[in-house]
Amino acid sequence: MPTFRNEAAGLAALTPGGTCQEQFHRRWNHLRDPHVRALAWLLDAPDLLDPQAPQWQGRIATYVDADLATWLNELDQQPQKLQDLHGYIGSLPSTRLGLYAEKLLAFYFERRQLLVAHSVQVRASKNDTVGEFDFLLRLNGGLVHWEFASKFYLLETSGVSLQADDFIGRDMADSLGSKMQKLLQHQLALSQHPAAQAHLSEAVMSAQVLMKGWLFYQDQRQPATVPGVSANACRGYWSAWPDLQLDETAGYYLLPRQRWLAPAKVASEDVRSAAQMQLALSEYFAGDASPVLLVTLRPEGEFGLETDRGFVVPSDWAARAAVRRYRR
Repeated sequence: MPTFRNEAAGLAALTPGGTCQEQFHRRWNHLRDPHVRALAWLLDAPDLLDPQAPQWQGRIATYVDADLATWLNELDQQPQKLQDLHGYIGSLPSTRLGLYAEKLLAFYFERRQLLVAHSVQVRASKNDTVGEFDFLLRLNGGLVHWEFASKFYLLETSGVSLQADDFIGRDMADSLGSKMQKLLQHQLALSQHPAAQAHLSEAVMSAQVLMKGWLFYQDQRQPATVPGVSANACRGYWSAWPDLQLDETAGYYLLPRQRWLAPAKVASEDVRSAAQMQLALSEYFAGDASPVLLVTLRPEGEFGLETDRGFVVPSDWAARAAVRRYRR
């Protein structure tokens, strides 16, 4: 049975120093299956948010599973267990990254005998949906409610003093601040709603947010300090397409959305040179393009391993993000 506790956890706690990519490759590069690798990152990545920050009111979930390496190795190496995982993921009604990440965690919680219920809709009436429990779990002898989010935010720095709302989604649909306010003020209160009681066999002991993801900065070498954000959070850069500088000695790959979670491991034949990637991006951004996630790779055997990642955005992205930020 995994051990859960409320303290800083993840890769940074296990191995001091180094980037998220370096630590992930050191610990998990032997895993072969892409779903298992994504699950390893979800379970072991540093927290995105600082659990001790007062603005989160002590409602950030974090955990440590002392048996995680053994469990993941068995999952990766045993064909029947892998088949079970693939079947579980194959039942997804959508290819949305958030649903994929949530499904991976549901598989883990179920197999570890922690899952009481997953994705439970609460309705006050037939046409009135109050909310949805992401996870109801049995932890430390009690029933807990965890809301889960896997997020990728870019820091927009036109403000005088930086805050969580300055981390903007690549599609500008939300911000880190607005997402957390929705979770804290609405979704974590779901177990107190009268309509939720029919789904609960006992009182909920605690309600917390589990958030994993990557944060992207214009200057990754000196990332800005933002209240509430973990100093150990996985990070990358973002660059407007006209300003992008590629290393001629490195390899590159445009990462498909469902592979955004874990640091990439790419077959050598799919790695592109800087010149090839410049040409591909030039053609892509000639149209009405949305941001893309570019990974930098170093060769290792028959693969390229991710050393860095960044969102390449249209030239007007920063200006549009600033306008959207201050309209909220």
